[in-house]
Amino acid sequence: MSRIEQLIKEKCPKGVKFVKLKDVCNDNFWIMPSTPKYISDGIPYITSKNIKNGKILFDNVKYISQEDYDNISSNRPIQENDFLISMIGTIGEVGIVEKKDLPFYGQNMYLLRLNFDIINLKYFYYYFTSPTVKNILLSGKNNSNQSYIKTKNIESLKIPVPPIEVQEEIVRILDKFSELETELETELETELETRKKQYKFWLNKLFNNAMKKFNNFKMGTFAKIQRGGGFQKKDFVTQGKPCIHYGQIYTHYGTFTYEPITYLLDECYKKQKKAHQNDIIMAVTSENMKDVCKAVAWLGDEEIAVSGHSAIISSNQNAKYLSYFFQSKCFQQQKIKYARGVKVIEVSPNKLNEIKVPLPPLEEQERIVKILNKFDKLINDISEGIPAEIEARRKQYEYYRNKLLSFEEIKE
Repeated sequence: MSRIEQLIKEKCPKGVKFVKLKDVCNDNFWIMPSTPKYISDGIPYITSKNIKNGKILFDNVKYISQEDYDNISSNRPIQENDFLISMIGTIGEVGIVEKKDLPFYGQNMYLLRLNFDIINLKYFYYYFTSPTVKNILLSGKNNSNQSYIKTKNIESLKIPVPPIEVQEEIVRILDKFSELETELETELETELETRKKQYKFWLNKLFNNAMKKFNNFKMGTFAKIQRGGGFQKKDFVTQGKPCIHYGQIYTHYGTFTYEPITYLLDECYKKQKKAHQNDIIMAVTSENMKDVCKAVAWLGDEEIAVSGHSAIISSNQNAKYLSYFFQSKCFQQQKIKYARGVKVIEVSPNKLNEIKVPLPPLEEQERIVKILNKFDKLINDISEGIPAEIEARRKQYEYYRNKLLSFEEIKE
């Protein structure tokens, strides 16, 4: 029997008392919005966006004078070991105030000043950041334009409060487990970065060699390029005909995909431009030069509707080969010549016709694709590659955390 099992058997054999959150606090109150005069330097003034993963972050903060700080904090000061919860906009993030953070003030947060005679700060942090609590908070938020958590949803939240010795042992175990998980995750992320560099090296090497060895053709000579349609995100439905929005190419899709993530109703779908199997869908508008012309090969069996700010590229070449090429320096250096705009960068589909692409025989294209597929799977595949292993570590940690924080409620 482990030490934690022995403690639970000894200290709380009949279960654990669950109490309302406000009953484990010496004090709790809103830190409400105010309108102080901001200055170039002084006391940091944060918002709920500056609370994350147990820390108070002071990036991109404003500042107030000592006099304003004294006035607005006189009745509701922030102290060391206070527990802050983001309540508006960013929902449910928490931060523990450290001595080095002080002094500061802010808005749109809820403050808990725990009673350490009955609850351990770190135990409370582990429990409060569990998926169980997160889901409760998110389910109770309002549905206005700026989401917020109601005070009653915080104060009425029930917390299991085992004896302090049990809490301290749980903290010791989770601290150790968290430290080990962080070390392993850091190692995996370091390896992932190394593999990404290798992938980029071989991607550029293969296409540099191809441009030197094989004929280069302007895209307009071997591909048909057309603009996408006109649907918007508001047209998405949970079931219907497949569609791809240009913004999703930046945020969701990799080099190729077989499945959509969003759908349109039939009536809207019929009006749209479609990509066919083995077409390339390219986002031709972006806020920066790096992302403009990011592309994904559509390999699904059925046609897919394509939004505006996109180009549909159809050819009889290997779709994966072309999609990989659009990630290479050979392509990136060319697109810069045709990009227009300052705040919004665009490369028009007509200009894409001028881009030169090396076109080896299809057998050679397939050979290059097979090499790059191995790297792509290693660095991007969430079911097999390094990202999958990182995710597995996180799930393992979450499993043991949830197991340690699950108690039978005492029957009174």
